[in-house]
Amino acid sequence: MEKITSLCHSVVENQIAEVIRMTTLNEWFDKGLTEEEYKNSMTTHKENMENVAKQFSLPEDQEFFSSLAARNIRALVLTEDWCGDAMMNNPVLLALANESNIKVRFLLRDSNLELMDRYLTNGTARSIPIFIFIDEDGSEIGKWGPRAQKVQEFVDESKSTLPAKEDPAFKTGQELLFKQLTAAYQEREDFWLAVYEELKAVLKN
Repeated sequence: MEKITSLCHSVVENQIAEVIRMTTLNEWFDKGLTEEEYKNSMTTHKENMENVAKQFSLPEDQEFFSSLAARNIRALVLTEDWCGDAMMNNPVLLALANESNIKVRFLLRDSNLELMDRYLTNGTARSIPIFIFIDEDGSEIGKWGPRAQKVQEFVDESKSTLPAKEDPAFKTGQELLFKQLTAAYQEREDFWLAVYEELKAVLKN
């Protein structure tokens, strides 16, 4: 009998926790910036992000876009304008959102650590961007970020060429690496498509 009572309490607690979580995600969404508000607030990478947006074209995937539109999905984006990964990934999400009737709201990471700390990469890193997809009720139906696997492999390979951190040349090498990554993020269509395909996989599941 005690086991049954304990189980019932556990189920109720889980249901309450889920209700709280759903409400919280809805509240975060209502708090977020619209696309226009976010862009107007940008002081870094705005032009670079717009360059990606102008160059990126969604694949011909109308059946998928229509299926998303029917589900009334919304997206929360944890981001910062200085983030190179956000500069590349956000335009891909926005292109998909505009085609699929997904409402998007942006939250600046450093001002919203309470939410950010629920979506740490590897349980420790406040890496961005993070995309949180929710349904009409505010239930989380998927999340993605901060990088597509193909992009992560490229970053890891690029970092492997850096000198050791103790080396005086490390800082110069790191600055050059950031410039190279920023350039690649603005030029490589295969990166943009890799982001799209991973978003598609998350949303189809």
